[in-house]
Amino acid sequence: MLFSLGGRQAFVSGSSRGLGYAMARALAAAGATVWINGRDRKSVADAVATITDEGWRAEAAVFDVTDHAAFDALCEHSGPMQILINNVGLRDRRVLEDFALDEVRALLEANLVAPFALARSAAARMSAGDRIINVTSIAGPIAANGDAVYTMAKGGLDALTRSLAAELGPRGIGVNAIAPGYFATERNAAMVADPATAEWLARRTALGRWGEPAEIAGAAVFLASAAASYISGHTLVVDGGYLSHF
Repeated sequence: MLFSLGGRQAFVSGSSRGLGYAMARALAAAGATVWINGRDRKSVADAVATITDEGWRAEAAVFDVTDHAAFDALCEHSGPMQILINNVGLRDRRVLEDFALDEVRALLEANLVAPFALARSAAARMSAGDRIINVTSIAGPIAANGDAVYTMAKGGLDALTRSLAAELGPRGIGVNAIAPGYFATERNAAMVADPATAEWLARRTALGRWGEPAEIAGAAVFLASAAASYISGHTLVVDGGYLSHF
């Protein structure tokens, strides 16, 4: 019962596939009613159907997270979210001089402004014991050449997590983050198929392999549950030992 989410309602942005889907499915399995979000209606419908076919509760929320009014409308219609997971993250690996400033702003809008707006909207309706979880990245505390925009967005999301924890803590709302490492998602399919990348990960990570999407599920359920009732402002790294290994 420590990890039960029965009777709670959760919204997971970007949850029709990949890590978002894995987390949403795990929340549903733990008893929550989960809103599956994405821009593609069919992908969202397929994810909802898969979860409900397993006997759990899921609903569709088809909109872009940069449409902040759409999330407000959802909460007005469905009632408050006790759990919000800000999972959407857009990545564009280019060097500085290849970016137009409008492109930078668009990426920050999705990766940083949208989580701020959704958290603000959700928190206005939340009560003590409710949870906000931001999905950051190991690219928050460390950096690589040609990835500045994503890195600064995820670093900012780490800082936002701490700030929200400080601001919402007096109301009993916990705010934490999950920082994934290298996961074998659909988006990373080309890298997963590359033997050189697999060889590099075997050397670079303590566990020596790619993470499977389902392996992030436990972190999401834990931080959303009563088991994490005295944890706030923390970033839980799920990276197979990448940051701790050299």
